[in-house]
Amino acid sequence: MGENKLEKWLEKTSNSYYNLCGFNMSVRHAVLGLLAQRPRHGYELHAAFEAVVGGAQNWDVKPAQIYTTLARLEENGLVVKDSVAQDGGPEKRVYAITEEGRSALRAWYQAAVEREHQRDEFFIKLMLCLGAGASDPQQIIQVQRGKLYQDLHAVTVQRTRLNARYELARILLLDKTIMYLEADLRWLEMIQARLSEIERQALPEPEPRPRGRPKKIAD
Repeated sequence: MGENKLEKWLEKTSNSYYNLCGFNMSVRHAVLGLLAQRPRHGYELHAAFEAVVGGAQNWDVKPAQIYTTLARLEENGLVVKDSVAQDGGPEKRVYAITEEGRSALRAWYQAAVEREHQRDEFFIKLMLCLGAGASDPQQIIQVQRGKLYQDLHAVTVQRTRLNARYELARILLLDKTIMYLEADLRWLEMIQARLSEIERQALPEPEPRPRGRPKKIAD
């Protein structure tokens, strides 16, 4: 595969860690963290965010999302327009963090990050497939396995291009991504090995609720 083709394939297949694992760090807090370093305009914030996460292939945040986030932060008093920069081109609004914004950022730093390991779209898809018999569960597993291998390859390629002398933090992030992908692959093997047992069990149903008004308790 040529270099250009590889780059395009990576761009299509490797929305790696964040999309795969469902991690949803608030872009709002990322913007606050970047503004805590120094005032910036929207384009600069977008470029700084991409630099931190290792590029759009890891976390694709559009410039429009940055500007929408800035508007909401300003509305809530967490940032203010600090100045207007031009640099010979169109005017760019420069934003600065407020004391309220710094307080919100400190609270985020001190709080644990919520994980949603049990909110799994693939699990729901497989369960509903088994309940309705609308598709082949083995095929669903195979398609998912193929996607995981694609993502694993893409992340591994990213990792091999990094220099541990200058980009150790990003390497450690990609190592974590690889561990999650490998864990998901092992989990698929476990599901496939016990799929016949799962198929013999009934799909969970909600408990029936009594109809009508509750009976009055006699005095």
